[in-house]
Amino acid sequence: MAHKATMPILLALSLTHLLNDMIQSLIPAIYPIIKDAYHLDYGQIGIITLTFQLTASIFQPVIGHYTDKRPLPYSMVFGMGSTLLGLLVLAQAASYETILVGSAMVGLGSAIFHPEATRLARNASGGQQGLAQGIFQVGGQAGGALGPLLAAFIIVPKGQASLAWFSLAALAAMGLMLWTGRWQAAFTRAAQASMKNGAAILKKGPIESAGGIAFAMAILIILLFSKNAYQQSFSTFYTFYLIGKFGVSVQTSQIMLFLFLVSAAVGVIFGGMVGDRIGRDKVIWFSILGALPFSLILPFADLFWTVVLTIVINLIMASAFASILIYAIELMPGRVGLIGGMFYGLTFGLGGIAAAILGEVADRTSIETVYRICAFLPAMGLLAWFLPKLGPPAVKRSD
Repeated sequence: MAHKATMPILLALSLTHLLNDMIQSLIPAIYPIIKDAYHLDYGQIGIITLTFQLTASIFQPVIGHYTDKRPLPYSMVFGMGSTLLGLLVLAQAASYETILVGSAMVGLGSAIFHPEATRLARNASGGQQGLAQGIFQVGGQAGGALGPLLAAFIIVPKGQASLAWFSLAALAAMGLMLWTGRWQAAFTRAAQASMKNGAAILKKGPIESAGGIAFAMAILIILLFSKNAYQQSFSTFYTFYLIGKFGVSVQTSQIMLFLFLVSAAVGVIFGGMVGDRIGRDKVIWFSILGALPFSLILPFADLFWTVVLTIVINLIMASAFASILIYAIELMPGRVGLIGGMFYGLTFGLGGIAAAILGEVADRTSIETVYRICAFLPAMGLLAWFLPKLGPPAVKRSD
């Protein structure tokens, strides 16, 4: 019964995630346009990604930590407001510096959105954490995939100013966020009343030592960094790679980027559902051992196999995100906002740093060299060997 009652919330949350990430994905989708228009090099392109990702990474853990203590159910609405303003700034930007400002505002919107949205997905899960995070994530992945497709058919032919049209999507997301925010506020009031009446179940993490938790969290962050850095190499430079190596058009490269990104939407929902059934650790290992052989082959493939391999790689790698996030939440129960902020903020921020570094590598060598280097990133996932096994968390009834 709880699942039926909360599924509309999960679907609405997934749709807001789709709209949020669709708008954010328009930033890398316009890179081929602004590179020529503003005479940018690959290093400057990487700095745009770095600006967006660092803004998100700096604020997300702080916001998540704050809302763990003082829930702000309607904070997502304000986050989307920042994204809306950033979108309008990008549409009217006449200089590289203004593009950086607009990117930072979109990054701030992401920082505000993700911690509270992660908490909402967990509260509305009805106990099926992997499914709930998968539904939430599939919206984000689908939105990220739509960006390049919309850029190919709207922004490329219409120009940079057409970014302003997507303000309608931001307004629609704000309306949905108001509705889910009311549900979240009611849930929070009910939970607080339950705690006052002594009916709440307080969970302890399976690892009680601070050192053990820190060690496990460090490994999880490295795992997500390796995945995000690899995916950033595609979202930032894949179009240039396809254009430079195979001579495809800008529109064709955007469609291929869409195919790459949409595969993540399939992978994340599949991984979340399977993780609920067979365990998080098995899904994490599958994402490592399954993707590595394909990533090593990719730099030597022709155009057809490049498209096939990138879809397979992203599908496999995306399958572990929900499992890694839930693993971290189970390590630190009651800190959902902080965990959501850290894993969306810190790891994506590190991915942004990787994009900036890879941009410099591309300027000094070539785009193809970037993908030969990135082929080894999935191997960092072998550190999962050191993750502790999670048994059922200890619980006690509050008095």
